[in-house]
Amino acid sequence: MDAFLQLLTEWGYIGMFISAFLAGTVLPFSSEAVLLACVGLGLDPVWSTVSTTAGNALGGITCYWIGHLGKTEWIEKYLKVDKKQMDRAERFIRGRGSWMALFSFLPVIGDAILIVLGWMRANVWIVALSMTLGKLARYAILVAAALGIIESI
Repeated sequence: MDAFLQLLTEWGYIGMFISAFLAGTVLPFSSEAVLLACVGLGLDPVWSTVSTTAGNALGGITCYWIGHLGKTEWIEKYLKVDKKQMDRAERFIRGRGSWMALFSFLPVIGDAILIVLGWMRANVWIVALSMTLGKLARYAILVAAALGIIESI
């Protein structure tokens, strides 16, 4: 895994995009580690944040579309989201709407939120916008903290 992380770091913005996409879909992967490594190596923090956000948002939309397909066995097999996580996410979302995708950056339940939104046929445009804003905020705060722009998270 260390060699893969190093390879993605060497690829710069493309590596950040790929790592964030994978982290947003099927792999338990730390896109944050690649992002911080690349920023630490001197890549532009703004473009690094944009690249990582774009990859993670595309990965999130992939989760949404898998949920939209409604194939529970695929969700459990490929995304490793079990029925218990889906039920928790559905209770969290019920009655709140597409804007709940803003919280898709949360560990453990974030992918389940997007899958459930797809399963519930939530408005894809609102889901994409709110999800992207949430992920952008997370990465921007992380980079700002790493650069010392903000003192605590």
